[in-house]
Amino acid sequence: MTSPEEAAAEPHQGPADQRSSSSGAEPHAEGHPETYPHHRPPSGGGAQRRGVGPGGFAAGVLLAGLLGGGAVLGGQYLLDSEGQDSPAGGSTGGGIELNAPENATAISAAADAAAPSVVTLAVAGGEGAGSGSGIILDDEGHVLTNTHVVTLGGAEADPEIQVRLSDGRVTSAEVVGTDPLSDLAVIRLADAEDLVPAELGSSADLNVGDQTIAIGAPLNLDGTVTTGIVSTLDRTIQVASAAVDTEDGADPDGLFDDDAEAPPGQPEQPGDPRDPEGDGYEFFFPGTNPTAQPISLNVIQTDAAINQGNSGGALVDSEGQVIGVNVAIATSGGGMFGSEGAGSIGVGFAIPIDYASRVAEDLIEHGEASHGLLGVNVYQASTDPEVNERNIEAFQTEDGQPVPVAGFSVGGLVTGVAEGSPADEAGIQDGDIIQAVEGRRIEDAHNLTAIIREYREGDTVTLSVVRDGEPTEVDVTLTSM
Repeated sequence: MTSPEEAAAEPHQGPADQRSSSSGAEPHAEGHPETYPHHRPPSGGGAQRRGVGPGGFAAGVLLAGLLGGGAVLGGQYLLDSEGQDSPAGGSTGGGIELNAPENATAISAAADAAAPSVVTLAVAGGEGAGSGSGIILDDEGHVLTNTHVVTLGGAEADPEIQVRLSDGRVTSAEVVGTDPLSDLAVIRLADAEDLVPAELGSSADLNVGDQTIAIGAPLNLDGTVTTGIVSTLDRTIQVASAAVDTEDGADPDGLFDDDAEAPPGQPEQPGDPRDPEGDGYEFFFPGTNPTAQPISLNVIQTDAAINQGNSGGALVDSEGQVIGVNVAIATSGGGMFGSEGAGSIGVGFAIPIDYASRVAEDLIEHGEASHGLLGVNVYQASTDPEVNERNIEAFQTEDGQPVPVAGFSVGGLVTGVAEGSPADEAGIQDGDIIQAVEGRRIEDAHNLTAIIREYREGDTVTLSVVRDGEPTEVDVTLTSM
């Protein structure tokens, strides 16, 4: 399986989810890597990578918001016994209640501070309806949420959106811009009076074990607060793209292949988003087209309970500052309609606010977001040079079959460099092993893609590379698709 972000010159794939890829792109805007994204490696060395793929844990990663057809998982409607849509009960439209402020805990105070900035979305279109959450960014009415919420998982290009504020007011909203590569979107409220913009924190300053508070509308129960800790930072997951199906996005320069398919004879991998009957992960929106290509995201992992309808809502710290945008959950099986697989199991994911605010800034200013493109095909790197040489040769041969990498990957093995790409111009070569980007450790194509996309077109990043057994550093100025 080759995802939209994971191809550069000619796509390559390997077995057992060890596949070649590149790092991908979206157009415009200028930026600076020292400003966006805000990621710092630990002082003792390179940043610790945390990847998620088939074989990691026996669960499915599902976007925590939706949706569609007749039954709506976000709780905007429930399917009654006669198959008719009827309103779901249980929602009051209120914010956080503090009956005894003098006895309030730090969590109560943080939730009370952040709750007025979190809204509930009801989204409807020709393909169904759904609900989710959002975060007020400014007093002009801009609200940050997920692309999969406002597009109904990629099914709706022109949705009707209603928004309920924490004080119970209801207003309409229109889409300012969507960015399927980050699964982020910005909408604008028709009524922007007396808004309470969120106070944004810094995801770069987080530590594992820090307090987290999730605020949103799981099952349309708005104003819901759950707590936990930061379980892991910089976790790489794959989820289905929420891009609305269009004919746009072709790459005339050949640096990026948005419609790549597996080479002839390559079987789909267990847990592939296009194989919902597989034994591994489910990487697609429940109720939508399971053939959607996946995207790679670096996320904050938390054990704060996140459920359907929390998507787009706030993950805040103990000060009430937003540190992430809730985006996905892991389930233990049984499917979204199964009693044991439909809820939180204590493994939730949020897009770091430093990246999310950068994307929101692009969407508000330009209507689209910029993402970096490196222009390489990579495969998992082995500690055995002979295995790496064989795999490079396999990817450069039409009928070649790569060798599965036993044990752990030690970086991204470059199996191809697109001519004229940033990697080509910087001197990246076949056989190079990319081990870090700006100090953040690389294990495979997925997290390389996710990291590169966090930067804007025009940003210069430093790659830590092993070439012929010797470490070196290469500066690359990224382009976009």
